[in-house]
Amino acid sequence: MHFVKKQASEKRQHFADQLKTGKLLRFPGAYNPLVAKLIEEIGYDGVYVSGGVMANDLGMPDIGLTTLHDVANRSHQIARVTNLPTIIDIDTGFGEAMNVARTIETIETLGISGCHIEDQTNPKRCGHLDNKELVSISEMTKKIKAAADARKDKNFLIIARTDANAVEGLDKTIARAKAYIDAGADMIFPEALKDETEFEKMRKSIKSYLLANMTEFGKSKLLTKKELENLGYNLVIYPVTTQRLALKNVEDGLKQIFEEGHQNNVIEKMQTRKRLYELVDYEKYGAFDQSVFNFGTKGHE
Repeated sequence: MHFVKKQASEKRQHFADQLKTGKLLRFPGAYNPLVAKLIEEIGYDGVYVSGGVMANDLGMPDIGLTTLHDVANRSHQIARVTNLPTIIDIDTGFGEAMNVARTIETIETLGISGCHIEDQTNPKRCGHLDNKELVSISEMTKKIKAAADARKDKNFLIIARTDANAVEGLDKTIARAKAYIDAGADMIFPEALKDETEFEKMRKSIKSYLLANMTEFGKSKLLTKKELENLGYNLVIYPVTTQRLALKNVEDGLKQIFEEGHQNNVIEKMQTRKRLYELVDYEKYGAFDQSVFNFGTKGHE
């Protein structure tokens, strides 16, 4: 159902082909399936599912409390409604190398196009917070090798995230990145680079694909699409952007309704019933049963 035409293997192949073009691919974060549908409709290249967003959605902080079941279930719900490739955050892999292999097998089966695994200790924390701790290069490379060996589809992307910049500095971040590539990583995600100078040095030092994280209120300067293109980055994520936009508007709207006693003055900030029905493909379901969509949406704008 969901009227998605592409199989998981086709999404992964398309993703691999797009990376080879050298253009910057943009993957906004989706905190639910409807946002993923919007991301596709607007014309982005792919969908990103953040571990921090999933934790927040469950009312928890981003400190490694979510389980493989939580992540796999939500990611599958999101990936299955879009023709775009979906990459997800698996934190530290939910255990050691053996657990990482099981994680990859699980999420690949559910139609995901790739994932990133990080080199923090567990419990981990948001990559833009202080006092992070890292596992050894040896331990992380074992996880990466296990992940690469566990995938069945060669186009399933293994992304190695390193949080070393805030802990050990950029030179050791680069050293870790090179070791992770040797272990089988297809792309490097250098977390919390500060500015153009650091992004540029990373690009000049690493020959593989690079991911830039443009998360708001963090340690990284928010660079434009053009700036990242000029720096030679291959993929940019906006992990928490849509959740932040939604929650700010919900909070403001609820406060206004509470104070005024009605929602008449916030109607214009709401998605209309008609637009929602368009987004969920309400009319297409009528092909299965005429009684499902036997009404008009005039007046519901």
